[in-house]
Amino acid sequence: MTVLVPVLGDQLSHGLASLRAVPRSEAVVLMAEVMEEATYVPHHRQKLVLVFSAMRHFARELAAAGWRVDYRRLDDPSNLGSLSAEVAAAARRHGAARIVATLAGEHRVIAAQRGWQAAARVPVELLDDDRFLVCPDAFAHWARGRKRLRMEEFYRWQRTATGILMDGDQPIGGRWNFDADNRKPLPPGLEPPPAPAFGPDALTQEVMAMVEARFPRNFGRTERFHWPVTRAQALTALDRFVTERLARFGDFQDALSHVHDTLFHSVLSAAINLGLLGPREVIDAAVRAFHARAAPLNAVEGFVRQILGWREYVRGIYFLEGPDYVRRNAFAARRPLPRFYWTGDSGMACLDRAVAQTRELAYAHHIQRLMVLGNFALVAGIDPFEVHEWFLVVYADAYEWVEAPNVIGMSLHADGGLLGSKPYAASGAYLHRMGDHCRHCRYDVAARSGPRACPFNLLY
Repeated sequence: MTVLVPVLGDQLSHGLASLRAVPRSEAVVLMAEVMEEATYVPHHRQKLVLVFSAMRHFARELAAAGWRVDYRRLDDPSNLGSLSAEVAAAARRHGAARIVATLAGEHRVIAAQRGWQAAARVPVELLDDDRFLVCPDAFAHWARGRKRLRMEEFYRWQRTATGILMDGDQPIGGRWNFDADNRKPLPPGLEPPPAPAFGPDALTQEVMAMVEARFPRNFGRTERFHWPVTRAQALTALDRFVTERLARFGDFQDALSHVHDTLFHSVLSAAINLGLLGPREVIDAAVRAFHARAAPLNAVEGFVRQILGWREYVRGIYFLEGPDYVRRNAFAARRPLPRFYWTGDSGMACLDRAVAQTRELAYAHHIQRLMVLGNFALVAGIDPFEVHEWFLVVYADAYEWVEAPNVIGMSLHADGGLLGSKPYAASGAYLHRMGDHCRHCRYDVAARSGPRACPFNLLY
């Protein structure tokens, strides 16, 4: 009996639930690059290269491990253009008796998966994605009856449930949260070590050429493509972060820099969201560094909070609130997204630097996203859905389940306070305190009115 096992582009994990559920002798693994997924938003070209290259490398690994793999390339003339069409055709092609798949991470794709049975005319079994630490049902159970859904409360629940950074029933160090210790600007002369860069191999170069040919008008450049596209590369990136940057991550995780792109950040989110790394193994690597006295508690706790706390929490919000969440607009903001979010020519040094870096790397760290790009959109009254779509387009780690709550809820407070206790709005004083952009800016951060006044001051 042949069982078709479709594996999606962000399910590149050898321990995926559907791969565990079907014997290799019975399985045909289907992987398909399709225009439907490449164009539902006009993705940054590096995002397209990353996903397609990682898919091709993963398919190669599966085949080497003894799986039968049916791989459908985007540039194959017979490519049908959608996941549903490719799944139905593959089921017929291989005479599949049934289909077993892992649930997708986005409402749009889950809706398509639920139509596969009718399209393929064979039974379809959809398995929960257990690569996360908290399933949507568990999150809904935690949320039931609560007047507010605060990440800090969720995070403490998960610390207690998992025992991570715990001493019995109390947090190690006597505090749950060391965020107050993690707000230092980068001092002059401190040079953060660069994040590891992985040069494109022949397979990635082939994908780059395809993307450049087929998506010439998409935002972004591919010349500085450096992302890990295999698990081995992702493990190297994790090790480099833990040994080279984790120790100072906590102190400077909120810092802004006009010169340094990644500072002490991990730059691991794209690999985790693809499935090349698991969240628990990333957490465990950081915790081991703490116990080995290679990184201080404020750094390790701050990093753990991003994965165990924030990442799991926003996914829970996404599934709890449903597909309409992206249309929330509590402040009735209606201004269109300014053109300078694409061109980076606003004259505001902090914003233009974030846009330029995003164009070059498909990456900006969380303070650039929240307190520069998101902050401006909030105080300027820009339509939240347009901001949401921009963020979904431009970042290599952007998938709707993680991006939408961060933008709609945290950055723009457009969900009316469901996710955040207050709007993350700030004047130029905050940006001046946390970084060095202001010395490169045409505007005066000290001025509150007049033609040279910092726009963050005027809008705030």
